[in-house]
Amino acid sequence: MSRIDLIFKTLKRERKKALIPFITAGDPDLATTKGLVFTLEECGAHIIELGVPFSDPLADGPVIQAASLRALGQGVSLGKVLRLVEEIRQGTEIPLVLMTYYNPVFRLGLEKTARQAALAGVDGFIIPDLPPEEAGEWRELARANNLDVIFLVAPNTPLSRARFVASKTSGFLYAVSVTGITGKRKGIPEGLIHYLRMLRGVTRKPLAVGFGISTPSQVMEIAPLSDGVIVGSALVDLVAHYGNKRGGFAHIRSFVKSIAEALP
Repeated sequence: MSRIDLIFKTLKRERKKALIPFITAGDPDLATTKGLVFTLEECGAHIIELGVPFSDPLADGPVIQAASLRALGQGVSLGKVLRLVEEIRQGTEIPLVLMTYYNPVFRLGLEKTARQAALAGVDGFIIPDLPPEEAGEWRELARANNLDVIFLVAPNTPLSRARFVASKTSGFLYAVSVTGITGKRKGIPEGLIHYLRMLRGVTRKPLAVGFGISTPSQVMEIAPLSDGVIVGSALVDLVAHYGNKRGGFAHIRSFVKSIAEALP
């Protein structure tokens, strides 16, 4: 059983939901990212997504794109993120998921990526531009190295396809809340609650909702129909403003704790 499976089983038994924060690895620098992982865990995070910076992202909005560009400017790469995970693993067992794109994985090599990720202590991957139909080789290598491969569905994904995607995902199914890119939004998109109810009918795997979730009130609306919430752009924005400033982590702690307290 993977660390991701274990955390969802434990939370289900306790009738709780998972908090899954996203931060861009290397923004403002790798040392700050390392400290943030431990801070997020202290504030109630159950799983942490580390974004691997990439120059041509498919799903990332302006806030995360800017964070990736800053990290790339410092030479952050998939290899350096894997070495960072190895360092982080010396101090925590919290599940760590890398969100990246296929190009960095392909360039490093699928087998090498899977092997090095497993040795470093990565628990899973989200690769938005790799559809399940094209992911057979990657899924086999990931499975051989005890890595979860997490796929995404969106509100415009037909239920027949959502059922297929859910059958291929492991760890959890990532339910994108909008038909668009990441970014803070004022409210819950129209139709999302209905869509989440329908998704519950096509899979028993854990369902985590992300994209645009940035306030405790949004979390309280979504949590009853999901197994976890993913908070990205709002947190990345805070890191951009406060991450490497003296006392800056206090602002980040306050935000993450407010989200954690809104979860059942």
